[in-house]
Amino acid sequence: MDLRQLTDRFTVSPQIDVAHLHEIAGAGFRSILCNRPDGEEPGQCDYDSIAEAARAEGLEVCWIPVSGGVFSPQAIEEFRTALAEMPGPILAYCRSGTRCTMLWALSQHGVMADQEIALRAAKAGYDVSGLLSRLRTR
Repeated sequence: MDLRQLTDRFTVSPQIDVAHLHEIAGAGFRSILCNRPDGEEPGQCDYDSIAEAARAEGLEVCWIPVSGGVFSPQAIEEFRTALAEMPGPILAYCRSGTRCTMLWALSQHGVMADQEIALRAAKAGYDVSGLLSRLRTR
């Protein structure tokens, strides 16, 4: 697995599989947050399978699927609520981890300094500077 920590409570990852859930729970994660819609590509493990295996490992799960780079205000608010209410640490996944990172950045804009958001994302290998720049010009 390719786990990339953004904060002490929040880590992102590319697509996980049912076989990873025991290792994820063993690493101390308490929640799984999926930002990937089912059926995005052939062979992708569906959310229900992940959720069932995660619950069997004692993990809390949440599904906020987004696609096409469209981050609706509702999805951002649901994400913000999940971060606040789910037990941490939380592992969020999508195809590459980028969507999760973008949602995290959007949810933290105005809460955390944009420079800190960009720095944390960059350390994890994601560039959110363009997104933050657009938010500042609104």
